[in-house]
Amino acid sequence: MSIAPSTTTDEAPQAAAPTPVPSRWAPLRPLVLRLHFYAGVLVAPFLLVAAVTGFLYAGSFQAEKIAYRDEMTVSAVGDSKLPISEQVAAARKAHPEGTVSAVRPSPADDATTRVMLSGVEGVDPTHTLAVFVDPYTGKVEGALEQYGSSGALPLRTWISELHRNLHLGETGRLYSEFAASWLWVIAGGGIVLWFSRRRALRKVRGTSGRRRTLGLHGSVGVWAAAGFFFLSATGLTWSTYAGANIDELRTSLGQSTPSVSAAAGDHSGHGASASAGDAEHGVGLDKVLAAARAEGLGDPVEIVPPADESSTYVVRQVQRSWPEKQDSVAVDPTSGEVTDTLRFADYPLLAKLTRWGIDLHTGVLFGLVNQIALMLLALSLVLLIVWGYRMWWQRGRGSAFGRPIRRGAWQQVPPQILVPGVVVVAVLGYFVPLLGIPLAGFIVADVILGEIAHRREKKSAAV
Repeated sequence: MSIAPSTTTDEAPQAAAPTPVPSRWAPLRPLVLRLHFYAGVLVAPFLLVAAVTGFLYAGSFQAEKIAYRDEMTVSAVGDSKLPISEQVAAARKAHPEGTVSAVRPSPADDATTRVMLSGVEGVDPTHTLAVFVDPYTGKVEGALEQYGSSGALPLRTWISELHRNLHLGETGRLYSEFAASWLWVIAGGGIVLWFSRRRALRKVRGTSGRRRTLGLHGSVGVWAAAGFFFLSATGLTWSTYAGANIDELRTSLGQSTPSVSAAAGDHSGHGASASAGDAEHGVGLDKVLAAARAEGLGDPVEIVPPADESSTYVVRQVQRSWPEKQDSVAVDPTSGEVTDTLRFADYPLLAKLTRWGIDLHTGVLFGLVNQIALMLLALSLVLLIVWGYRMWWQRGRGSAFGRPIRRGAWQQVPPQILVPGVVVVAVLGYFVPLLGIPLAGFIVADVILGEIAHRREKKSAAV
């Protein structure tokens, strides 16, 4: 009599694992992959230029301090500083050309005072000539061309213009706006693709070839994505077309950046005793600065002389590092009284966010730490672009670039997802034209090429 062997639990037949139900978002992956691929291939050269020039700009703040140390700092710290009017007089004696457009008193014990002159022959009309004065002795330490509210000197100005417009003027600004318009799209697509992959396929360790390149590309991209979104959003705020739309939206919401009122009524003759192009009007710079100090405006500040006989002096704080100092006052040139005060704390929320965003983007909000973080972001973007092109090459088995991603992915997307998606893209394309116009052009070209290929296939089949 034979005894049938007992069946253990391990040997018992197992029920077939249920087939995983694909997510309704799964059909989006091929479409996102195609968009990420083509956007990466076509936009990457512009992003590469923006990343390299952005890296240089982030480092230009420290380079500027080294290159212009003699002009920006005093040779010896004295016991007391001269009145600001005497410092301006010393600058005007050395440089009587042009007119005084602003004065930045020495903000630190070892810093020089800057007297900005506009309308100087040989200086770009949009720039000023900054005359550096020792606040203790009145000695002029030098003069350099200066640009912008951050007081950029020639080295940083040149790199800034390279990053902004490649030294091609307003037309060149389109390159940076194009890059900023697409950076967030590429970064967002990369995140979707990375997290839609199985966890086992995301590993870098123990891999080689294209899979290793993909792992590096995805891992670094995911870690840097938040920074890319930030750079894209803040870069668009002062771009040509998207920036104008953002300003219009902020204005309609009552969130535009306010400014102190410089209207003072009719004060004809208040500057009659001043020489042409001088900064002294009425009560003079010393009393104006004292009035601003009494209102709590600490260094660094900038004094702007009256624009005409019916205007006031404007004194504003110019510190963009944290905590920011952005208060400003208007001072009547005949009485020396403050006629208007504007505190940064009273700015609308979007105005504050815009200010902080721009200062963080340009590397001044948190100083050296901010600049190092920007340089790391720029370096990561360069690496991602290199790895992206390398993956394309490896897709062609390392001897040629691989074939593009197949078209027609949008046909797999359910209408309930596709239609709202098209509406969102259309709205974004309207407000961000250098995203919408190229995308529309790509779609039209892709449809035409697809139709040509389809007709060729039909003709070949008929033969």
